[in-house]
Amino acid sequence: MAKLNRPALWPKLTRILALAKPEWRVLTLATVFLLVGSVMGLAYPQAVRILIDSAIGDGLASIDQTALILVAIFAVQGAAVALRYYLFTVAGYRIVTRLQSQTYQHIMAQEVGFFDARRTGELLSRLTSDTTVLQNTVSVNISMVLRNLASALGGIALLFYTSPRLTLIMLIVIPPVTAGSIWFSRVIRTMSRQVQDDLARANEVAEETLSGVRIVRAFAREKEAASRYGATVEKAFSSHQSRTSKIAWFQGVLTFIGYAAIALVLWHGGHLVMDGVLSLGSLTSFLLYAMIVAFSVGALGSLFADFMRSVGAADRLFEILDRQPEISHEGGLVPDSCRGELMLDDVQFAYPTRPDVLAIRNLTLHIAPGEVVALVGRSGSGKSTVASLITRFYDPQAGKISLDQVPYADLNPHWLREQIGVVPQEPTLFSMSIADNIRYGRPAASDAEVIEAAKVANAYEFTMGFPSGFATEVGERGVRLSGGQKQRIAIARAVLKNPAILVLDEATSALDAESEFLVKQALDRLMQGRTTLIIAHRLSTVRDADRVIVLNQGQLVEQGTHTQLMDRGGAYRDLIERQFDRVS
Repeated sequence: MAKLNRPALWPKLTRILALAKPEWRVLTLATVFLLVGSVMGLAYPQAVRILIDSAIGDGLASIDQTALILVAIFAVQGAAVALRYYLFTVAGYRIVTRLQSQTYQHIMAQEVGFFDARRTGELLSRLTSDTTVLQNTVSVNISMVLRNLASALGGIALLFYTSPRLTLIMLIVIPPVTAGSIWFSRVIRTMSRQVQDDLARANEVAEETLSGVRIVRAFAREKEAASRYGATVEKAFSSHQSRTSKIAWFQGVLTFIGYAAIALVLWHGGHLVMDGVLSLGSLTSFLLYAMIVAFSVGALGSLFADFMRSVGAADRLFEILDRQPEISHEGGLVPDSCRGELMLDDVQFAYPTRPDVLAIRNLTLHIAPGEVVALVGRSGSGKSTVASLITRFYDPQAGKISLDQVPYADLNPHWLREQIGVVPQEPTLFSMSIADNIRYGRPAASDAEVIEAAKVANAYEFTMGFPSGFATEVGERGVRLSGGQKQRIAIARAVLKNPAILVLDEATSALDAESEFLVKQALDRLMQGRTTLIIAHRLSTVRDADRVIVLNQGQLVEQGTHTQLMDRGGAYRDLIERQFDRVS
């Protein structure tokens, strides 16, 4: 399996912030409005100082002028805050949209073994909730950090300007706050990762039970499904509550320290006013600046906790983005044509999720161009595994597979799969129209070609029976169609693709007798001149194959025509007789 990188905290934060780089123009403009708003916020305590000192000194004209200045300051600040919020938020949505698209493309680029080891709900959680957490970090939270940082630094400078002595009293709280924040960040980072993992698990359970709702209903297990989901949600809530309690405790401590420092300033500042060292207006402006600094530092502490939460989400997301697929989709040879000659040379293979169990053992098999080969064997003998290797869903651990005498490893995987048409045992249809599901085999196909493919696959008649015809929506995973209807649409998809190689995994298993006869005729026409691999148990499916390959525990034990193998009286004949015994 590919290795996952786990960089240290600072590189992670740098990488998170780098996600905002494509929006630097918008973010720069937003930062300008942010600074304008911060400057206005720092200007009003000075206006308040002038207002109070003028009132004490009976300066009526100065009071009127200062009040108008305050109104102007607040108007500019309000406009700057609105523009800053809008620009940062819009940039954030663009960033998360781009990140979700990038993450989805990277997930889809992974080899099939990657999906074998991961639940769909887990991947969906990374694609949605984790990216949303990062959106807040690289947009709104950046805005808040910059605003509070500017307010804190500007406020401290003006505190020194107003009264250096009182400022030194205020700054006493900085060392303990800094040390506490460093310790707290480590705790929250670990807890945030746990929260995201628990949320992902809850999504997995929900996705699994909702997609399998018919089985849940058939076995009357609604209460058990609800209980199982409730348990995962409760665990996620418990993790979230634990993290929230620690954040609340930390913020409460910061608030107490901040207000305690202000109380100390009030006490000492009052003495300075009484001694004539400081005016009442200056003390008031100092307190306002102190409150600005206190609130800003407190907000920075909360935002720091959010950054640690985003690091937890980034851990999970960057694991995906940093992972390189073991089967690349790029590079490799793109031949001008494909004859369809397949060669498996001493192939050994074990699934990534079961590396100690060989599914295919020392398999050597040559399939000539245009040859129809049937794979038979008991359940678990390796038939579908051979099909997965031929479509290069996996690479073997030993031996090699070739197409037209060119090793798979040297061919472009996308080109390779374009040469192969697959009709699986359980067809997958997408939540779109019948026409679009058939056109999935060749997106550029015309309507006439789609209709012709449906006719070949015996799907035309039932499709035209729907009020919307080929525009009929099939629902999620084809839920609005019967098993046989879905199977025929899958066959039509393969017909439209017009591949050099066909892989038919129990392709007629879901059809009734009449439809099976019609589709078999269509498949016979389709297989003319094409290399075909048929995976089946039914005698009617393999009787006319050019060659039958018998597998047992991943090994080739017999091969020949149906007649030859029946006359030989070996494993194949035993399989056929067992089948007839079950039927009788």
